[in-house]
Amino acid sequence: QVQLVESGGGSVQAGGSLRLSCAASEHTDCMGWNRQAPGKEREGVATIYSDGRTGYLASLAGRFTISKDDTENIMYLQLNSVKPEDTAMYYCAADTGPDCWRGAVTVLNFRYSGQGTQVTVSS
Repeated sequence: QVQLVESGGGSVQAGGSLRLSCAASEHTDCMGWNRQAPGKEREGVATIYSDGRTGYLASLAGRFTISKDDTENIMYLQLNSVKPEDTAMYYCAADTGPDCWRGAVTVLNFRYSGQGTQVTVSS
């Protein structure tokens, strides 16, 4: 069972930046971030694979960057030019195996998830 612990959430003004972190208890092939705003469905934000491939929610328009430190099993999400609509609980997710590696399983359905970290953007 992979344990995931998020940190780095908080309150920020629109246009500002924030960096979220996710510490994993062990190496995984696929990691990513989901978010859920009040009254809305959870959506996949970004994914990163052990070979460095990345994928993003198209509507982000390049404002977020996902990265990872393999030596420490830590994943990051850099949020830039944040908007009030980015306000949500952000969840770290991870999975292993060929299904996630080849994209058969999306970040929304990764097997492991953290407890979440709240991001609040004020206008």
